[in-house]
Amino acid sequence: MAFIFTKSWDAAIAKNVRDFYDTLSEKEQRRFAAVQARQLGYGSVKYIAKLLGCSRRTIERGLAELDKLPNDPAAGQVRRPGAGRKKKLLPDSPVEQNLKSVLETRTAGDPDDATLVFTDRSPALLSVTMAKMGTPVCAEVIRHWMEEHDLRLRKIAKDLAGGHSPDRDAQFERIAALIAAYEEAGNPYFSIDTKAKEHLGKLFRAGRVRSTQAFHAFDHDFPSWADGVLIPHGLYDRVRNRGHINLGLSHDTSQFACDSFRWYWNRIGKRCYPEATSILWLCDCGGSNAANQYLFKHDVQLLADHIGVEIRVAHYPSYCSKYNVIERRLFPHITRVCQGMLFDKLDTVVTLMRKASTSTGLRTTVNVIRRHYETGRNATEHMKQNLKIVFDNLLPKWNYRAIPQHATVIN
Repeated sequence: MAFIFTKSWDAAIAKNVRDFYDTLSEKEQRRFAAVQARQLGYGSVKYIAKLLGCSRRTIERGLAELDKLPNDPAAGQVRRPGAGRKKKLLPDSPVEQNLKSVLETRTAGDPDDATLVFTDRSPALLSVTMAKMGTPVCAEVIRHWMEEHDLRLRKIAKDLAGGHSPDRDAQFERIAALIAAYEEAGNPYFSIDTKAKEHLGKLFRAGRVRSTQAFHAFDHDFPSWADGVLIPHGLYDRVRNRGHINLGLSHDTSQFACDSFRWYWNRIGKRCYPEATSILWLCDCGGSNAANQYLFKHDVQLLADHIGVEIRVAHYPSYCSKYNVIERRLFPHITRVCQGMLFDKLDTVVTLMRKASTSTGLRTTVNVIRRHYETGRNATEHMKQNLKIVFDNLLPKWNYRAIPQHATVIN
């Protein structure tokens, strides 16, 4: 006849036992469970294990330790001497000394910065070398050791300016003063730029996305295999924390940049700023909004005439395009929502980019401009002679206004 354990605590006592058990250390839990099992007698190990949520093996270890008391090799410790996770590489051990000697001959540095060192040896290659030296150690252990010594995988940081403009500081101060003046007057200012061109079609795009299967793209990224190009022209309203992307389907020209703003202002901008008397554009010095191009100024003038509001343009200094606010407030979030996704259809791109948002309130609208823009346009003498652009006295190459006819102008 099988033995059936019948002893048990009532619900209140069982709860107190469990609550007390949860406050103990690993060693104390094991021995407390063993004491309770011994107190209840034969057959109680299974009952205690179920009650406390531990294994029967844990209680058996605790019973064995009770039999050895008062001699306790782990007195004052949670684990016995020598137990616990071993250190990956002991300091000044033969293994570490050999590893340092190998790295010493395979490490380079920067003559201008003593803190910058780098090595061409991977943990896997170092592991092979260490085995040949008679001190075998796995690549994972070497990787942890390298990270502890700050030898981590790093990518190149694109933070060196390609040049220096002598008027850099003065223009930054001018931009700051303009922003303050426009905010005080309740007039809008926009950060404007064109994001990198994308290809439409089943071409590979960097990034990963959670899916049950991988998306399939062509094995080569030939532009001729694309179904078209996408020119994302962006506008960012810092006051409202709103972004807008106009997707062009042909070329990034000054005409496209101005049409992009025209579409935005007629449908969104003037509803948000119905009393605006002037608009400030903040943009870099190159591309479709180049500061040294008559054609861009001509197109801005035509735009100001069309919308009937003065447009003031302030260019960021040369080599400082990354300081444009849109580069860090909108474009990174556009990249984030699109990474790892195929741009197989135009509707897919529009849907993805509209998802660009942040917990701090950024929201994004997207539109497609299907007009075809020709390249190779040149400013004629007639354009230059009839240009109504008003240049500032301070740094006129970067600061000017397009004043429409019959417009109310603020200084």
